[in-house]
Amino acid sequence: MKRNIIFPLLCSVVLLSCSKDFTNLAPISQRNAQNFYKNQTDFQIAINGAYDGLQLQGTYGRSYLLLSEMRSDNTNNGGGASGLAAVLQDIDDFKEIATAAELQLCWADSYNAIARCNAILDRIDGADFSSTLKDQFKGEALFIRSLVYYNLATIFGNIPLQLSSATSTAQINLQQSPPAEVYAQLITDLNTAAGLLPPSYTGANIGRATKNAAKALLGKIYLTAGDKNSARTVLQQIVVDNQYRLVDDYSKLWGPANENGPESIFEVQYKGGGQREGSNYVEFFASPLSKSGGVGGGNTPLSVTSDVIAAFEPGDDRFRKSIYTNGNDTTYVVKYISDQISAFDAENNWVVLRYADVLLMLAEALGEGTEAYNLINEVRDRANLGPIDASTPGTFEEKLLHERHVEFAFENQRWPDLLRFGVAKQVMSVHKRELRRHRFTCSLPYHKEKLTCQWVDWYRTLVNRSQTNETSI
Repeated sequence: MKRNIIFPLLCSVVLLSCSKDFTNLAPISQRNAQNFYKNQTDFQIAINGAYDGLQLQGTYGRSYLLLSEMRSDNTNNGGGASGLAAVLQDIDDFKEIATAAELQLCWADSYNAIARCNAILDRIDGADFSSTLKDQFKGEALFIRSLVYYNLATIFGNIPLQLSSATSTAQINLQQSPPAEVYAQLITDLNTAAGLLPPSYTGANIGRATKNAAKALLGKIYLTAGDKNSARTVLQQIVVDNQYRLVDDYSKLWGPANENGPESIFEVQYKGGGQREGSNYVEFFASPLSKSGGVGGGNTPLSVTSDVIAAFEPGDDRFRKSIYTNGNDTTYVVKYISDQISAFDAENNWVVLRYADVLLMLAEALGEGTEAYNLINEVRDRANLGPIDASTPGTFEEKLLHERHVEFAFENQRWPDLLRFGVAKQVMSVHKRELRRHRFTCSLPYHKEKLTCQWVDWYRTLVNRSQTNETSI
């Protein structure tokens, strides 16, 4: 069931951001920042702008897919290897350079989203409205910021950890933090967020981050950081809450009619129909059916690999509900099919966290044993597959990773999984890539000697934009 949590207020923000008054960001934006962030309405607009940060082309709008899903063995660059597409081919082949436009877009838009969250967290305590709603907004901002930082750490490795707004260059943190430090901060923030967020929402607020969304992301980060005991504790809490369930039919996870359903924990929300709030996923994953008509029209399609097709067991019900192929010249992902009024404008949400992920992460945290196999088999049963156990060939980790591969195909889970399980080089070598290096994180999108001056100027600009709630950037 589709719920649009941010569109009504966001419309007013976008209209304001298109005004001439907002094109000259300083000092006008500084004056507006002083008058903004005062009351409940201001912070409602601001938190909606933070959610909008997850839709940007440099985040879930495009870059997180190209820098994660496309680098895995699920998809290849389907847009050719010459001209502008050469940059994407280099990313696909782990040969990207620091100045690649896609890296800079991801970097800039991700820190744009972070700046929006920081602006809220720095100012909300001084506002005069309900403490309950303040707590919710704080929790939402911490969750969104944590989700963005998780993606940045997965893609780039060492990254600057900016945790407050910057009004001067001295307040901008240029120090690169290793992933372990980033994860430690996110663990703190998500534990705080879980204590602030409500368990659920109703009406137009369905789709906002909840307590269990924070816990599910926290469980994933605990696993990534190697703390299986803590992951087990927080993931078991979600299962015990009995708030979610696996939908009976895997196909009922996909399409606008099924969004924010009983298995969904968190989705990036989109709304098609010419309102600048639509998604691009039809173009990326099912380009033959899209309005852009394939490679042309600025599309960057992802082609399905033979590796992921071969990964499905005979009789796996998920195959035909994930992939269409005529066995010859047409293959595409069916999860993201949606009616479009125009190109790059579909209704599809992006599912970030769902209950099947919680079950399989919990199995990972538990380690091999009856309880873990029961969780895996709960997911397999929906796919009309028989149970597995310790006697099934392969190590426990191999069997679990295989299950995650087919359950979450094309959901941006595969590349982080390969990294977390420590098998990225092994798997990608079998995928017949010419791996240039053993380091699988992307190059930071600025040369080191230029980082300080470029980032200071750029970050100051995006902070000004976040302070005016300019969400159309």
